Amino acid sequence: MATRVLHRVSSGLRDTRHGLHATGQAMVVARSLSASREDSWFKSLFVRKVDPRKDAHSHLLAKKEDSNLYKIQFHSVKPECLDAYNELNAGILHSIHEDPEYPCELVGTWNTWYGEQDQAVHLWRYRGGYPALTEVMNKLRLNKTFMDYRHERGKMLLSRRNQLLLEFSFWNEPVPRPGPNIYELRSYQLRPGTMIEWGNYWARAIEIRQQNHEAVGGFFSQIGSLYTVHHLWAYKDLQSRDETRNAAWQRDGWDKVVYYTVPLIQHMDSRIMIPMKDSPLK
Repeated sequence: MATRVLHRVSSGLRDTRHGLHATGQAMVVARSLSASREDSWFKSLFVRKVDPRKDAHSHLLAKKEDSNLYKIQFHSVKPECLDAYNELNAGILHSIHEDPEYPCELVGTWNTWYGEQDQAVHLWRYRGGYPALTEVMNKLRLNKTFMDYRHERGKMLLSRRNQLLLEFSFWNEPVPRPGPNIYELRSYQLRPGTMIEWGNYWARAIEIRQQNHEAVGGFFSQIGSLYTVHHLWAYKDLQSRDETRNAAWQRDGWDKVVYYTVPLIQHMDSRIMIPMKDSPLK
């Protein structure tokens, strides 16, 4: 009898251990599935689903009625050379702008007031696109005055960079305006694949921001730093800028534009700029 009792106890202990082991496995599996679902849900917050496109965003967002190409130049000038740099640029840039032999126009030329200091920004328009750009570059290489200017300018610079841009179809083309004005260049580095979304939101937003005539031009990069957007604004002074920007928040829809476009931005920058002497945008 003692043997039967010990057998039952031994069997019961085995069953209990088996049951605990099975329960433990079930709990581990349940926790694993739960953790997997939570991990999947968490990752979904940060993974963007981008619809496949069958056309380049440049074809979808740029103006169709013209073939304008823009070049923006950023020159970091040695602080002690800034005045000499401005004087050197005044004559040569205006002469190229006025010469009908060059299919290009100087849209605006500025010194940065707030933002990156001792910097010059030049914006050119090439009517005729890439062929016009190539024609201008080839002619300038044969222009001794320009080559001498470029050599002298090089002594004054710490660095320089440029981008080739197209203009958004829903922005007005930049045109000369009377001054005096200050200009703000707001530059946005977007997340790759989000340019179409940006364009869709700003096509509506620009209607809100054009009511005070502060909108000058909107561009997106083609060569240089990609997925970069530049918005150019004009104001009478810093106080006018502050009042104009605050007033936008009182208009229906502006808050939604900001809410939906902020997640598209990786980095943004603002420059307050003062026009140089011969700038068409005063």
